Amino acid sequence: MGYNVSDANSYLVVTGGGIEDVKICKKAWVWPWQKHSRISISPFDFEITLQAMTIEKLQFSLPAVFTIGPDDHIDALCKYAKILTGRVATSTKKEATATGRGHVQDIVKGIIEGETRVIVSGMTMEEIFKERQVFKTKVIENVQSELNQFGLRIYNANVKELQDTAGSEYFKFLSRKAHEGASNQAKVDVANAQMIGDVGEAKKRGETRQEISKIDAQTAVLETQRKKEKAKADAELATTRINLDNGINLAKIEADRNAEAKDAALQKDVEIQRAYMELERRRATDLVHAKIERESAQQKADAKFYAENKNADGLLYKQQQDAEARYLATVKGADALVYQQKQEAEASYFRATKEAEASFVAKQKEAEGITEMAKAYERMSSVLGGPQGLLQYMMLQNNTYEKLAKANAQAINGLQPKITVWNTGDNAGSSSDASAPVRNILQSLPPLLSTINEQTGIAPPSWLAQMGSQQEQPPQSQVLVKGKGEKLVNGNGGGGQ
Repeated sequence: MGYNVSDANSYLVVTGGGIEDVKICKKAWVWPWQKHSRISISPFDFEITLQAMTIEKLQFSLPAVFTIGPDDHIDALCKYAKILTGRVATSTKKEATATGRGHVQDIVKGIIEGETRVIVSGMTMEEIFKERQVFKTKVIENVQSELNQFGLRIYNANVKELQDTAGSEYFKFLSRKAHEGASNQAKVDVANAQMIGDVGEAKKRGETRQEISKIDAQTAVLETQRKKEKAKADAELATTRINLDNGINLAKIEADRNAEAKDAALQKDVEIQRAYMELERRRATDLVHAKIERESAQQKADAKFYAENKNADGLLYKQQQDAEARYLATVKGADALVYQQKQEAEASYFRATKEAEASFVAKQKEAEGITEMAKAYERMSSVLGGPQGLLQYMMLQNNTYEKLAKANAQAINGLQPKITVWNTGDNAGSSSDASAPVRNILQSLPPLLSTINEQTGIAPPSWLAQMGSQQEQPPQSQVLVKGKGEKLVNGNGGGGQ
């Protein structure tokens, strides 16, 4: 019984009463009815040399080094503790020991050998060489998938160079083949370069000898022709001497002449051949000069093209740098403009927010003031006898009656009514004369028509105007008031529209 604490690289495994299965922890109280042990999670290295066979039935040795240890997770540690750990009887202090490590190595070795043989049996030797990383990844993935059930984890795996098994020299011959192939290829390349040099040199020597032989052959032909012609001349001369005994002198002269002619002809042929030889020599010289000039021009053209190409590359690089600089400046300017606009927008938003808040507070205060005023008006209304008394008080307070009087005065201000007054006599209101009403009407027509003409411009008919002018104006008077409406008033106080 006691309080137990594990090391940094180990865990406590507690079993017994109160624990359903296995408890993995760093520290715990261990009671008398419980047991505990320590497991180390430190990884360990172990080397393995695997004998495998490819799909081509080629055996090889695969040396590898694996770094394997318990996975630092509770579930994995539970598996590792239940399956692969064992108790060491000699451990008196119960320190973290690699209990069961030999058993673990046997299990891991069996898993690695089985998975590696499965993978290798489906690959060729060439695939293993060319896809070394893929082969290593497959081995690690397959082995890790099997180690998960034991709570183990592969921290690192190194696959060394493939080696021959006992009695096999495949890799030895393969290395020798590669070495010999590289050496033979180098020899071939050297021989090929030497052949090109020798062939070029022999070709030039052959061309030189051909030209010399050609010239020697032409010279020999000319010499043979001369000898032939000379022999023919000697034969003709001998024949002439035998056949023409009596004309030796003449024949001799003729022979001399013929000899001179032949010599001139031969001399001519010699000069022709000499001129032809000189022509060929000059042609060869001109050809060599032309070839040299062509090669020189070709080299100059190549140099000019290289210089122009480099100048064009430099100009293109400069244009690209200028374009990138302009683009960077444009981007920076756009970023600065966007940042400035963003700052201005934020300032505008802040100002508008504050103004809105100020306006809201002002409106709120104004509404509170109006509410208080409404309450005061309500109390005043109760004092003044109701809403009508309050209305009259407000109208007197605000000079409403005075403003209404001013408004009415301004409404009729500037009106200039035209008033026409006429009198129909003292007996207008008398009822003794039965014809007085008719007479009064007829007497009122002339001034009425005159007033209409003055005010509207409408003239009465000529016959009515003449009839009216012939009658004498009575002393009665009537008044026509023109304004917004018209009213006809007689002198006795009566009126008509």
